[in-house]
Amino acid sequence: MGEPRSEQESEEKSEAGIVKRLARVITLFTATAALLFGLGVPAHAFPQAAFPLASSGSRGSDVVALQHLLAAHGRTVTADGVFSSGTQSAVVGFQQSKGLAADGIVGPATWGALAITVRQGDNGPAVKALQSLLNAKRGAGLSVDGAFGAASNSAVRTFQTHAGIGADGVVGPTTWQNLLWHYENIDFGGSSMCAQSPDGNAGAHWATAGAVGQLEAAAATFATTGNGKLPVGDAGFEHGGSIPGHGSHQVGMDIDVWPIRTDSAQCTAGRITWQSSTYDRAATRRLVQEIRAKAPGHVQLIFFNDPQLIAEGLTTSYPNHDNHLHIRYK
Repeated sequence: MGEPRSEQESEEKSEAGIVKRLARVITLFTATAALLFGLGVPAHAFPQAAFPLASSGSRGSDVVALQHLLAAHGRTVTADGVFSSGTQSAVVGFQQSKGLAADGIVGPATWGALAITVRQGDNGPAVKALQSLLNAKRGAGLSVDGAFGAASNSAVRTFQTHAGIGADGVVGPTTWQNLLWHYENIDFGGSSMCAQSPDGNAGAHWATAGAVGQLEAAAATFATTGNGKLPVGDAGFEHGGSIPGHGSHQVGMDIDVWPIRTDSAQCTAGRITWQSSTYDRAATRRLVQEIRAKAPGHVQLIFFNDPQLIAEGLTTSYPNHDNHLHIRYK
């Protein structure tokens, strides 16, 4: 967020940048081939849509859906959106019952076995999973009551039209996959975060459900420290892809936040760097610690050039990251 173009250029020239460009070319080729030759992909479905990975330490709406689906298969688990030891045990038990690798990691095979086809008139935890996802990812405003009524049917059809997968109101494997893959907009309605957009990328606060859930949890805890709200800059667009001013932020796993000021006015006062006189290192350190604590095993790196935080192993140096922290989840 706020990176000068030189950051994008340096990243694009790196090996990682080359890989990312190749991935974009492959995605474009796949989508084009599907359109021209009918390779089994619906005409406008998201070509990159895939079941997400969830494992111990994951958070967010995908985990809520997972917990409801486990309940639909007779597993006892609380739908709190936190992939805790209880959820992991339920996943392992389910995997064993289906003859899957019992590793506690929810990937395509486990999601595929969990997903239950539902339609209007159905009731139960699988419908709750559906309703919670539609609310989180498309703002459907449904009651999560497990009753697939007219409102849920309308919301499903609206999503199916949005995804280009055939608006029949039946939630089968393709709808589940596209809905679980779909990114989520960061919620700025509470008192823990504020939205920033220094590069003018309107609507660039979307990320994977896991990344959003983990960031929101960290921000909520940080808000209790009395150091003000957390300013959140660019994450990504609703369906990913290239974003102006960035060499990454394309796959829903990157989110920029700003360092904390000594006057706690980081959402309203001028933007600072780690070298500014109003930079609060202690508060920023606490923020980084909360980000990592709320996503154990799911933070790949945090780019930020404060040499003290780098020496402590909390952040990593990268050009043009003096004025923001670039979180990359995994």
